[in-house]
Amino acid sequence: MDLYLPIANLSVNALVIVGLGLGVGLLSGMFGVGGGFLTTPLLIVYGIPPTVAAASAASQVTGASVSGVFAHLRRDGVDIKMGCVLVAGGMLGSFAGAAIFRLLQARGQIDTVIAILYVLMLGSIGGLMLYESVNAMRAVRGAAARPMKRRHHPLVAALPFRWRFYRSGLYISPIAPLLLGFFTGILTILLGVGGGFILVPAMLYILGMGTQVVVGTSLFQTLFTTAMATMVHATTTKAVDIVLAVLLLLGSVVGAQLGARFATKAKPEHLRLALAVIVLLVAVRMLLGLAWRPDEIFSIEIGP
Repeated sequence: MDLYLPIANLSVNALVIVGLGLGVGLLSGMFGVGGGFLTTPLLIVYGIPPTVAAASAASQVTGASVSGVFAHLRRDGVDIKMGCVLVAGGMLGSFAGAAIFRLLQARGQIDTVIAILYVLMLGSIGGLMLYESVNAMRAVRGAAARPMKRRHHPLVAALPFRWRFYRSGLYISPIAPLLLGFFTGILTILLGVGGGFILVPAMLYILGMGTQVVVGTSLFQTLFTTAMATMVHATTTKAVDIVLAVLLLLGSVVGAQLGARFATKAKPEHLRLALAVIVLLVAVRMLLGLAWRPDEIFSIEIGP
């Protein structure tokens, strides 16, 4: 079932795109990640232009984040005040990211930069996840590891103008979450990711937030930042393909529900190990796409 994507300017198999969204949603439900950091590279591997893949994936992440935010709000798992600071930084970062995006696009380097950033990002994330999951499996077999004491980073403690974030149990400067949101906003524009894979560990180990509000607050920031990124892309870069985004969203909504059920039947450390392997495989495939020399460097079209 072929379907034409007007912005990507190519025809794709709609069932394949829905299936890709289903697979990413399945991973999202199983592993507790937004899935945006896998959506864009998988679309690029399939043949979607990197600019369109990044912009459309951001809109897909927006839709997928809505139900998660409401679920966490119902059980009081969102620090609204912290989330608003992160959102403010994310919106500023979105505008900065759009300027960088347009600059790279004008120089004709945006596709290459997106691919290189993804190889570096997925390689580092996959390596860290693999290391952490192997250590977790060893800890389960042997003596249990001592839990890490929750505290914010010394650099965060040194920042001025402290605020109280009661739901997170913190008394820190809003500058730290503002900068964190700013950096995530830039990544959202450039790579089409929600940023949860960076936000969650940063909120835990840099800001020192409690685990009971980290995921919900991350989704809160992701929802508004990706919505802003989608709007910025739609009005400036013109790279959002709504047909592609809808197809991805159809699959991811169903996949997330199935993944959440599967997650209850497997051990967490085994799930993290599987996700680490998947991430590394995608990184290797994208690296090969960058480094592998095609049989024909130039193509010549001959008219009738």
